[in-house]
Amino acid sequence: MHDKNYSYPLDPSWSTAEIETVIAMFRVVEDAYETGINRQQIMDCYRGFKNVVPAKSEEKRLGKEFAKVTGGYQLYDVVKAAREQKAGQIKLSVK
Repeated sequence: MHDKNYSYPLDPSWSTAEIETVIAMFRVVEDAYETGINRQQIMDCYRGFKNVVPAKSEEKRLGKEFAKVTGGYQLYDVVKAAREQKAGQIKLSVK
């Protein structure tokens, strides 16, 4: 859907491909809250995201920044839901 314009937390040292990978992950998070998204798509994007952001502390920092600009869309909650649910759609609500 992506009808809202969010300022994604990005690292200027990342390559264009890395930035695209991180943005794709944040868009998946948006979709999980706004329209619902296939669990496998979340996991595929997350694997790419972890190649760019391997450190858990950096992942948490980016997730917090993203939640702040989106009004509560949580990267962690989306990935957790995808891990717990083995198939189908993931649709979350902001807490």
